[in-house]
Amino acid sequence: MDCRVVVEAAVPVYDVQSADEAVRIAISKTGEMLNPDLNYVEIEMGHRSCPHCGEEMEPAFVAADESLVALELAMTVFNVEREEHASRIARKEIGQRLENIPLDVLTVDVVEEEEETADGNGDDA
Repeated sequence: MDCRVVVEAAVPVYDVQSADEAVRIAISKTGEMLNPDLNYVEIEMGHRSCPHCGEEMEPAFVAADESLVALELAMTVFNVEREEHASRIARKEIGQRLENIPLDVLTVDVVEEEEETADGNGDDA
């Protein structure tokens, strides 16, 4: 079975003035740490919301020119026995490259194998 695993990372960024700048730097910094070994990991802004009111929040918290940025890292893990096994593999692979960056598994989805839609003969006549 193959699984798509999404991991949340808390990436620290220094000397920034805005949340947008922090996100751009965090994505770049994370990409540099993952490449070339894990160039197949997709990096996106994290989605955060207020725990009290549910309102959408910026993915970066900036204070005193320093920021903590929430990023979502997604990868597909192949030939696993269980979803738990896929999440452990993803955390280990990503965590080895992102030293001292906290990771949390957000979702593990089983990837369905694509069915062949063609009947094989290719002739409609």
